[in-house]
Amino acid sequence: MKEVITTIFFLFAVIDPIGSVPVYLEATKEFDKLHKRKIAIRASLIAFGILLFFIVIGQLILEGMSVSLDAFQISGGVILFLFALTMIFGDGKPEREKSQISDYKHVTIFPVAIPSMASPGAIMAVVIMTDNHIYSIEQQVITTLLVFIVIIITSLILLAANSVQKRIGSYGITVISKIMGLILASYAVQSILSGISDYFMFK
Repeated sequence: MKEVITTIFFLFAVIDPIGSVPVYLEATKEFDKLHKRKIAIRASLIAFGILLFFIVIGQLILEGMSVSLDAFQISGGVILFLFALTMIFGDGKPEREKSQISDYKHVTIFPVAIPSMASPGAIMAVVIMTDNHIYSIEQQVITTLLVFIVIIITSLILLAANSVQKRIGSYGITVISKIMGLILASYAVQSILSGISDYFMFK
């Protein structure tokens, strides 16, 4: 049970539903309430589909390129760490992704689904968390279900986006996003250290 809670909390950090709120509000500001709801639901489904694709196929691609598990852990950790640094020291996820909106007719996929929910960090995280060499099929299925649960939570938060922003405020959302980045950075460093340790242990 403890591992499940830890996994959910980590997925919540890497997907960052709260940080997606201002991105969603900016992207849907020209739509009525009905279309906003459709965008929130469709974007969540698309994001889950993308993450599921990488859960299933991501490691096969890496193995096809003869990338070792240790190298994968280290490189994945580095990418996650760099992504976390942008969350901590950058303009913040909301402002960065809001500034990328140029076409309000196709906001469901970009930037709401990608990269707001299915970010490069989230994609790399789910691939690492479902590694075939470390986790059993049952564990990978559970992780996939937890990803789906977090995406559902994200969808519900987006549906209540106006209320969330009023209660927390833009400043609060930025602070939460940076805290999520700090948690992600810690996980990334642990992944790097594990990869280095395993490499020298079995060399």
